[in-house]
Amino acid sequence: MIYLDHHASTPADPSVVEAMLPWLTTHFGNPHSHTHALGRQAAAACENALQSIASNLGADAGLIVVTSGATESNNLAIDGVIKHPRQKRRHIITAATEHPAVLDPVQRLEREGYRVTVLPVYQQGESCCGQINLDELRGAIGDDTAIVSIMLANNEIGTIQPLSEIAAIVHDAGALLHCDASQAVGRLAINIADLDIDLLSGSAHKFYGPQGIGFLAIGSQRRVRLRPILEGGGQQNGLRSGTMNVAGLVGMSAALRACCRDLDADTARQRSLRDDLWHQLQRAFFNLVLNGPPIKAGAAHGNNRLPNNLNVSLENVEGETLMAAAPELAISSGSACSSVDPRPSHVLTAIGLSESQARRSLRFGIGRFTTAKDIADAVAMLTQAHAKVSLG
Repeated sequence: MIYLDHHASTPADPSVVEAMLPWLTTHFGNPHSHTHALGRQAAAACENALQSIASNLGADAGLIVVTSGATESNNLAIDGVIKHPRQKRRHIITAATEHPAVLDPVQRLEREGYRVTVLPVYQQGESCCGQINLDELRGAIGDDTAIVSIMLANNEIGTIQPLSEIAAIVHDAGALLHCDASQAVGRLAINIADLDIDLLSGSAHKFYGPQGIGFLAIGSQRRVRLRPILEGGGQQNGLRSGTMNVAGLVGMSAALRACCRDLDADTARQRSLRDDLWHQLQRAFFNLVLNGPPIKAGAAHGNNRLPNNLNVSLENVEGETLMAAAPELAISSGSACSSVDPRPSHVLTAIGLSESQARRSLRFGIGRFTTAKDIADAVAMLTQAHAKVSLG
């Protein structure tokens, strides 16, 4: 199996597994049991892990809420802000290309009577494809806006949003900024204070950590009040009750530490492999279309696209059909998180693709362990699969 679906999930780094194992076996104490050594040992491990995560995000360890992943974090951020008893504002702003873990809670809140604005994005063929228009944000935001939720990097087309500029607009209006950074953590340098983000969501399994654990980092620049969505024990200052997943937290910390340590080298290598994949696909297929922001040849900086992301549409064959004909290649068509939904990708249609073009899309996510041979073999598999499908 050649795995090029690193936007959906990443394999746990061996060093992460090694760091986690003792907390699953010999050091199994409940970190909230301070009456004995095993519990205190586990509590210290959690504190050390949180300090490490905070240092790599430019955050305050005391303001990091450990969750089951970015979906829970997004729900806690949006619901927590808008439904806090002292919250008087009732307007939410987001973008059309957000992940369902943001769009679905926002749509539910709209049904509950809150006012929602979903901003469009720049269209296919534009250099800012997938980004929101800052003037449209300025026009939409107002005195009743409580929270704006804009992802840092898109999970399908890799678009990187101008978060610092967005933050300035949001805070001038007295609102809070939430950012789903699931695809960006471990792939981009992130400092929550420098970006001036109030709430930042992440999932460990997107950056070579374990599945089932994530975080919501709360900025310290302004007061953020959250109403918890999980109660029943008062852990984590009452914001997220439940026994801490010690092994998962230790693993998440180790994974982020490794990503940040090797970020520059990994970024350069993955960008090079992504560009090579794009060029090989162009040679292999006629009328291949690049979906999302342009790829600038040889540009180490200046691209507003994740360095490991590639999304293309082929001619005359649906992505699902081509993937079925190449069973040893792990890629996706549209968002992996919405693969159970028969509708075409909402991200691709939001940037102006037709339903047919969206259904003919393939998404590639390069990873830490991807090799040049993997790229060549993947192109060969797709070429053979395309010939097989074309022959009927």
